[in-house]
Amino acid sequence: MPLIRVELFEGRTVEQKRALAAALTEATMKTLGSPADAVDVMFFDVPKHDWATAGVLASDRAATPPADPKP
Repeated sequence: MPLIRVELFEGRTVEQKRALAAALTEATMKTLGSPADAVDVMFFDVPKHDWATAGVLASDRAATPPADPKP
């Protein structure tokens, strides 16, 4: 029984999660040959202040405008 764990920033709607769960289930059925009732999808909403990339919190990235690429 495949279990797909999805960690994403909080703020997605139930409709978005529903659509993603359906798409992931469909892809798993097609790829692995699993029946739909054997595929579990779990969502974990993570606040931006609890997620860092390259040592920078996502909440800090969102607050900082991107640097001007022109010299």
